Amino acid sequence: MQLGMVGLGKMGNYMTQRLIAGGHKVVGFDRSSEAVRDVVAHGATGAGSLADMVSKLTETPKVAWVMVPSGAPTDETIHELAAAMGPGGIIIDGGNTNYKDGMRLYGDCKAKGVSLIDAGTSGGVWGLKEGYCLMVGGDAGQVSRCEPIFLTLAPPNGYAHVGPAGAGHFSKMVHNGIEYGLLQAYGEGFEILKDSQYDYDLGQIAELWTHASVVRSWLLELLVLAFREDPGLKEIRGYVDDTGEGRWTVEAAIDENVPAPVITLSLLARMASRQDESFSAKVVAALRNQFGGHAVKSETNA
Repeated sequence: MQLGMVGLGKMGNYMTQRLIAGGHKVVGFDRSSEAVRDVVAHGATGAGSLADMVSKLTETPKVAWVMVPSGAPTDETIHELAAAMGPGGIIIDGGNTNYKDGMRLYGDCKAKGVSLIDAGTSGGVWGLKEGYCLMVGGDAGQVSRCEPIFLTLAPPNGYAHVGPAGAGHFSKMVHNGIEYGLLQAYGEGFEILKDSQYDYDLGQIAELWTHASVVRSWLLELLVLAFREDPGLKEIRGYVDDTGEGRWTVEAAIDENVPAPVITLSLLARMASRQDESFSAKVVAALRNQFGGHAVKSETNA
């Protein structure tokens, strides 16, 4: 198939390369001309604008995959694409869009005669080699029409049409919420090991646990690689950002009256990681000093 790829960061770039290797024709566009040149070097056709990209899509229906940050960038890109493609076009949103925004955009596109498919995409920078897990939502007919793209990007059994519009983004949102909890558990466990009375080789423990342990996982394999590159993780600051999916998962849990303490606390732990000094901890320390005379550490003797 022929398709346009909008957004040629690491994910969009690697997806383009995998699609080309699978025999598809890709027209790539990114605001960075350097990113466009890079995919052209791998066999894509470059475009200088969204309109230029759409004009170079000669197969019908015209299909474009959007891989840009969620929020305003995705909104603006999809609306501009829908106007340029016209009735019959198909847009696939593979970014981490909030499923509520995705359903709104689905309605906006439908009003213009354009189909919007939401494709929750997992795999990160390893997707080029290993493939991408794809959770796809949208109208069955349009999803089926684009299935050759999904089958090329995904490994065997790594793609599924999971439901109507919004279902792909919702399942990816929960997927990432679960990821928050898994990462936090590994982080806490290895800190307990590090601060124990035993002089553990943390890389050795991580490697050991990848063999027949009940906590073995791909994430643990990646931790093995991280310890090999930086055994004490001395080059990494303990600042953990979030891109929204964990927050949205917690909001959905609240809306559904589903208790989700692990995911919720893992999100709050990420927020705590961004504080050089916790004011709330200062309040707690001050109160303990006031009611119990507990010693406090000053900024000068910390």
